[in-house]
Amino acid sequence: MIMIDDEKAEIVAYEDKYKEAFCRLNTNWITEHWQLEPHDLEIFANPHDSIIAKGGFIFVVLYEGVAAGVCALCKTDDGIYDYEIAKLAVDNAYKGKKLGLYLCEACINKAKEMGAKKIFLESNTRLTPAINLYKKLGFQQLPELHNAYSRGDIQMVLDI
Repeated sequence: MIMIDDEKAEIVAYEDKYKEAFCRLNTNWITEHWQLEPHDLEIFANPHDSIIAKGGFIFVVLYEGVAAGVCALCKTDDGIYDYEIAKLAVDNAYKGKKLGLYLCEACINKAKEMGAKKIFLESNTRLTPAINLYKKLGFQQLPELHNAYSRGDIQMVLDI
């Protein structure tokens, strides 16, 4: 468990009991604007094998005991970035409570703990609150795009 400022919220490590929340929260924000893509479905089929077993982590923020948000820290093997922050999702009912910030900070702190030097993420500029959050955390936009998702129109990096 990771302690955070909000006494009603706590961040815990993913367990299989959070699979439904992980899939639902991500499906909700993706399908609000776009369609699920094959890579999404692959991850949702087995988050543990797709992320954790490959050296990554998934964090769940519980708000008053309810899984209100999730975020993944995926180990990369491209030789440039150590980890990718992915699948950040917060339930609309819990927006405005800094849960996305807490999740991103948990991912960044875990990456630092693991000796990472660079964290990557891919997003979409339509998601203004997310882009503002990433900038607040120190992420810088990359000049070139090599998107993994058709919805991706911005990629960012954080040197830590």
